[in-house]
Amino acid sequence: MRILFLVLILVSFTSFADCYGTGAFKHCDDLDSGNSYDIYKYGNTTEVDGYNSRTGSSWNETATTYGNTTYIDGTSANGNTWNEEITRSGNTTYIDGTDSNGNHFSKICTTDYLGNLICD
Repeated sequence: MRILFLVLILVSFTSFADCYGTGAFKHCDDLDSGNSYDIYKYGNTTEVDGYNSRTGSSWNETATTYGNTTYIDGTSANGNTWNEEITRSGNTTYIDGTDSNGNHFSKICTTDYLGNLICD
């Protein structure tokens, strides 16, 4: 799921990707998957632009946070757009959006005492 990918990028970079840069800009190469991506952070916005050298496909996403809500818009490797809205309230997270196939999704998640997000 796209949210998981974005969360992984925003929180930490995987050991499989070789990344360099600053807090405002990072470039990462994942030789195992063929993916490379640039991450731009400015203010309350993070942009990710990706490219896969094996398939020739590219993708992007932009996440902007206002208060306790994050809005994410993106274009998948197949050229279709998707969006997601994530709202946090206490230990509950509400996720609502449309995937790149046009399907609506909605989840309610809670954060356990270890900080893990558990969705039903």
